[in-house]
Amino acid sequence: MIKIIGVTQRVDYIENYNERRDSLDQNWHLFFSKINYFSIPLPNISSNIIDYLNRLNLNSILLSGGNSIASLDPTINDAAPERDAFETALLSFALNKKLPVIGICRGMQVINYFLGGKLKKTDNQINTYHKIRKITQNYSLPEKVNSYHKYVIPLKNISDQLTPLALDDDENVEAFISEEKKILGLMWHPERDKPFDQKTINLISNFLK
Repeated sequence: MIKIIGVTQRVDYIENYNERRDSLDQNWHLFFSKINYFSIPLPNISSNIIDYLNRLNLNSILLSGGNSIASLDPTINDAAPERDAFETALLSFALNKKLPVIGICRGMQVINYFLGGKLKKTDNQINTYHKIRKITQNYSLPEKVNSYHKYVIPLKNISDQLTPLALDDDENVEAFISEEKKILGLMWHPERDKPFDQKTINLISNFLK
């Protein structure tokens, strides 16, 4: 039986049309088809959010990458306050319903911030590929990952409700988990790997079981 995962979308401003559009990498649908999940893009709506989510009967949630968190720097050109508001409501909904939640890059940052952790701005984590160091043997993780983020989670700033799984060379958290709350966070983008990394596929598949 195929299960359904709701995937949040980035907000792009299209200047020529004066439109704010939701968008999502098509590779997410291909990625989840590998583990027998059907992905549904979630719009960044501002009203009737809970009613909308209840009607979808989702089995899990993925907070995708893209956009900076507006409350950290509302002047940054890729901020999307409407997305912040929607994902905050979505995260509360998922935790109340005990739905598994996966955070990717920005999504991981949103989860940590929501649960009381802090973020730090960085200039050297955009469009790079680097090694990570596992700090637990309970999970199989890739040895090298891609990196496309403007903020990091220093180990000292991770929420006390989350358990770090891996660090980069600067002691920033690259992956975390909460088995109690059913949360998984990855700072890298699985959908951008070509081909998809099998260890990441297995990690997400096992988490969603």
